[in-house]
Amino acid sequence: MPEPERRILLSRLRLAALSLLGIVLCLFPYRHFMPAKGLLEAVRERDFISIHTRNTPTTYYEGRHGPTGFEYELMRHFAEFLGVSLTLDARHHIQSALEAVRQEGDMAAAALPLDLTQPDLIYSRPILDLQPVLVYRRGLPPVTQIDDLAGLSVGTIRDSGTDRVLRELQTEHPELGWRESPEVEVAELLSQVESGALDAAVVFEHQFRINRIFFPGVERGFPLGKPLSLAWAFPAEGGLGLQQEANRFLSGLQQEGKLDELVARHFGHDDYLEYVGARTFLAHLDERLPAYTELFREAARDTGFDWKLLAAVGYQESHWDPEATSPTGVRGLMMLTLPTASEMGVSDRLDPAQSVNGGARYLRQIMERLPESIQGEDRLYMAMAAYNVGLGHLYDARKIAEERGGDPNSWRDVREALPLLQQHEWHSKTRHGYARGGEPVIYVRNIRRYHEILTYVDRSQQQFLQLNETSNGEGDDTPLFDIISPLH
Repeated sequence: MPEPERRILLSRLRLAALSLLGIVLCLFPYRHFMPAKGLLEAVRERDFISIHTRNTPTTYYEGRHGPTGFEYELMRHFAEFLGVSLTLDARHHIQSALEAVRQEGDMAAAALPLDLTQPDLIYSRPILDLQPVLVYRRGLPPVTQIDDLAGLSVGTIRDSGTDRVLRELQTEHPELGWRESPEVEVAELLSQVESGALDAAVVFEHQFRINRIFFPGVERGFPLGKPLSLAWAFPAEGGLGLQQEANRFLSGLQQEGKLDELVARHFGHDDYLEYVGARTFLAHLDERLPAYTELFREAARDTGFDWKLLAAVGYQESHWDPEATSPTGVRGLMMLTLPTASEMGVSDRLDPAQSVNGGARYLRQIMERLPESIQGEDRLYMAMAAYNVGLGHLYDARKIAEERGGDPNSWRDVREALPLLQQHEWHSKTRHGYARGGEPVIYVRNIRRYHEILTYVDRSQQQFLQLNETSNGEGDDTPLFDIISPLH
């Protein structure tokens, strides 16, 4: 064969080989090219671990201060334990996460119930007990046992483990029936119960605990069956190395007490946003606020806000406790994160003056970043909501409001859209995904209540002062009345 033709043929063969290699790489993900030693070695060689998860409040979501969630924190710490970076695919429900980890990726962490019958998968040691509970719509006769479910429509999430418990109970109670779907999440189930689309639902105790504040029309009924176990899933073909490292990591967390701390942080505080009673608020008004009133007034002069509004935000954030620290690490009277404090030039978050000034300027910055189309009180309320949930989620809620035929510049319509960020049907179509969208609604509502009370008290005190001055005459410094809250 002449030399030019031979070179052309070799060039074509090389091109064909490269094309074939590209097709093979597409058809067989990177995991299939791992070293013979196993998946653990492959993870360390490529320097990252790929995890399939779900966009839910117990697994992974974008929170007020960035990515968060019980399992997200575990995944992040596990990646650090291995000395590698972390990549996530959160576009799953439970069954698709399991199927994905069989085909690609290194593990699944998606609120998975330990299930030793799953083919081609191995599981980590148990991480958390999962106690199924029956919840029902308030107003129905009390539901305290299985026999009370007769005639009620019950819903649950397919493949979550609660459906497995129901099937086991059905062997003893053949009349037991329910609806199930892999596409719904807990917030959607509770919403359907509250609205009357369902009479009851079966979820896990910790899931109900962190969602119930958003669904006051849903009552806890009774525990159903024995607890299951939350665990991580790994491909059996990858060997035992990665699973064993996960078990070593989880055992260490438990022995050090850090696993219990994570559980308490994410599932032990279900009422921190509830509106406290007037007596508690007024006690704090008398005992705590006077020490910080001038700080709020000074910050108001600098930022153009009503000082009483800033004080109401401070009460909602910390109950006017300058040393407050949240389970997620935000600190101080205005509960600033480290990144926000740094951005606002706050060097000491526990310094009340710095915290109040930084929080006020941060709220003003958020207001200035909102579209000009949002005006008046709507602009203020949306800024406060973004202070709580983040601008990204607020913008997602505005788009949902518009999609539903509402006004994205109206707080009333955006307020109705925010809780929909808890429902898969809606948050799956947004840029920033799941959010505890009911929280900013309660947050703004509370601040407005506190502001109204502060305004009333302040106005009443001014009236008392004027009356005292009039009654005492010029130059008499002795007041006729003590300056106390008229709401006591």
